[in-house]
Amino acid sequence: MAGRLLKVSSLATAAFASSGFYLYSKQLDLNDLSIIRFGRAAAATAVISYDYLTAFKHVEHGTEEYWALKSKVHRRSAERLLDLCCANRGTFIKVGQHLGALDYLLPEEYTSTLKVLHSRAPQSSMEEIQQVIREDLGKEQLSELFVSFEEKPQGTASLAQVHKAVLRDGRTVAVKVQHPKVQRQSSKDIVVMEVLVRAVHWLFPDFAFMWLVEEAKKNMPLELDFLNEGHNAERVASMLAHYPFLKVPMIHWDLSTKRILTMEFAEGGQVNDREYMKRHGINVNEVSENLGKMYSEMIFVHGFVHCDPHPGNVLVRKCPQSKKTEIVLLDHGLYQTLQPDFRLDYCRLWQALIKGDMSKVERYSRKLGAGDLYPLFACVLTARSWTAVNAGISSVPVTHSEDVEIRTNAALYLPHISELLNRVPRQMLLLLKTNDLLRGIETTLQTRASSSSFINMSRCCIRAMARHKRSKVQSRRRRLQIKLAESLSLWRLTMYELFLWVKGSVLVHWFTALLAFVH
Repeated sequence: MAGRLLKVSSLATAAFASSGFYLYSKQLDLNDLSIIRFGRAAAATAVISYDYLTAFKHVEHGTEEYWALKSKVHRRSAERLLDLCCANRGTFIKVGQHLGALDYLLPEEYTSTLKVLHSRAPQSSMEEIQQVIREDLGKEQLSELFVSFEEKPQGTASLAQVHKAVLRDGRTVAVKVQHPKVQRQSSKDIVVMEVLVRAVHWLFPDFAFMWLVEEAKKNMPLELDFLNEGHNAERVASMLAHYPFLKVPMIHWDLSTKRILTMEFAEGGQVNDREYMKRHGINVNEVSENLGKMYSEMIFVHGFVHCDPHPGNVLVRKCPQSKKTEIVLLDHGLYQTLQPDFRLDYCRLWQALIKGDMSKVERYSRKLGAGDLYPLFACVLTARSWTAVNAGISSVPVTHSEDVEIRTNAALYLPHISELLNRVPRQMLLLLKTNDLLRGIETTLQTRASSSSFINMSRCCIRAMARHKRSKVQSRRRRLQIKLAESLSLWRLTMYELFLWVKGSVLVHWFTALLAFVH
């Protein structure tokens, strides 16, 4: 055993050296906790690597025993990763949450284990919260800003926590305050992650997760700037103002800084809480359809996408004034801006996937960087089997067995999925995360892959393509032709939607009558 450990230790040392550890270590301040955090991360990485290196030595690849053992190793490794995230907190929890959201990209053992990080975020003390407010807003006492300020947070996340407060004019607000050490520690944490991911890739060439580090590097500074989050909130509220069901809390700029965001307080139940919806008379199908409308328009029409729709960031409620169902969208720190060419190719790909046009599925998958892995890309994007993709995903309903098959294949094809994620444009990565989070909500609400969701997507794709065509022509006559063609296509979709509704109503009426006859 000692010999094996020595061998793995020497491999790890060589890996750290080859990955540029000595260069990166110059960026770490050895006088603070960075070296302890690095030590924890390196130790966890070494133990996980040793487990994968040695566990399968006496088991034949591909046998039932092999797959059962691999599942156990995945589970052990995921639990070690969870412990590391909880110990190092901050950026580690944020990245762990990101991994936990990739249901159809990573083995189930990892995603189910890491999902708990959404409810296991660290909590700062009241003294720490007051210190941040004192430093950023320049007031010694909370009473100088608020009539009341609840000490117990309404919610705690990896980077911040939210407190309910009442302003001096009587308005109730939510005050989002950043954990005090996150800003200073995040850049060092990302350096540590880069070192360790490079080391693991050196040991296991099939493990290609540099895309995760690159995304953290790019997105973390944006997520830590709460003024950026406030501007994103205002932009999306304006962009989707024509949807009466969407509520984006208003920002109080006079009480907001890079580390503090004060906004209108909005209550509601989490979007995956079916019991809450039942108690408050909220229609689950309406919520799912409206969520799909909202995200289809963000992605296909505007190319400005809220990329963190986990249930804690999407609330549902009955509007206190109108009594109509509203979706409250929170946490606007992470948005993806899609390049026009990318967005249009993505539109064309989804249209092909919905119709089952395989020549276009291949063409636009390749244009989006998938190359020869386009069948895998189509399956990853839709979370459907290759059989369903070939038939056209709008015409084949999702079954439980297909869902199980997809999740199993995520473990089976992990090296290929890693290669695919390293190939596709960086803006695709957050879209895949967003897709998986939305699918998770639909699965919980039992509304996944309904015909209405595909109709809404098609409607947005038609609008996006027509807008693009109009921008390319000067002739008024040609613009009018494009507008008429768009209107005709949208009208056909509406008629098809009406047909499905009538058909569904007739079937329900017939089934009810049959039950009455039987009884």
